[in-house]
Amino acid sequence: MAPLDTSLIDTFHQDGFVVIEDFFDLNELDLFGSIVDRAVERRVGSDALPMDSKSLYEQSFQQCMNLWEDNDDLKKLTFSQKLGETAGLLLGSDALRIWHDQALYKESGGRETDPHQDWPLWPMGPARQITAWIPFDGSTLTAGAMGYSPGSHRLGLAKFSDITREIRDQPYPYFDHSEMADVVWVEAPVGSVVFHHSLTVHQAKPNVTDRVRRVYCIIYFEDGCVRSRPFPHQSLDRQGTQEGEPIRGRVTPIAWPRPLDDFPESPLDLGSPPTTGFRG
Repeated sequence: MAPLDTSLIDTFHQDGFVVIEDFFDLNELDLFGSIVDRAVERRVGSDALPMDSKSLYEQSFQQCMNLWEDNDDLKKLTFSQKLGETAGLLLGSDALRIWHDQALYKESGGRETDPHQDWPLWPMGPARQITAWIPFDGSTLTAGAMGYSPGSHRLGLAKFSDITREIRDQPYPYFDHSEMADVVWVEAPVGSVVFHHSLTVHQAKPNVTDRVRRVYCIIYFEDGCVRSRPFPHQSLDRQGTQEGEPIRGRVTPIAWPRPLDDFPESPLDLGSPPTTGFRG
């Protein structure tokens, strides 16, 4: 790929998120979008439950994790070296592993996604993770656009109850919310990818359109991170990673760098990936 503009790296370091436009062409988006659509349909089927009968979490989005494991056609996107290299350059890492991928489909009428940070949901340390957020149709203020608090990744942990409506005990100091900058709402054009740091406070608007907001995420972490806390997480428990151990295994393989078209074997023998799960 062409060298990444250093101004994009500077923006990511300063703000904790960056929008990279024209990352995918329309043919790529149509192809990958149709693959993820089919994968979500296989996982959750037709969901006829009225919105007001769902949990608050389910009202925010349909979530399907580790789709790469049972969809070989999706590995080309999940293990895209262009995506991985971009994430690595932004984070300043020499090698990245996949934490998990996920579809986040916010249905018509879906509620807002509450402000949160990703890292408190993930029992790993240090906080060296980055998410690639790919909206297949772009995102708008009426269809669940993301909002970010610039620079919040440099403040530490915010004291939020997370969007699973749980409050996890964290042995870390919290920063005062008044220190955060005003939210910047991002309308991402079709073909763009939004990258954000695991400590960046972010949220999403409700979807008041008549269409599903179709988003696919890939979450990367720096090779060398360890399991830092004992609370459960499917990416670690399935491969038997214990507290204090480096996170390495078939559920969390190297995502970048890899030879082109060299895709990892799916670890389905370690148990089926979850249909849904925590936002992480």
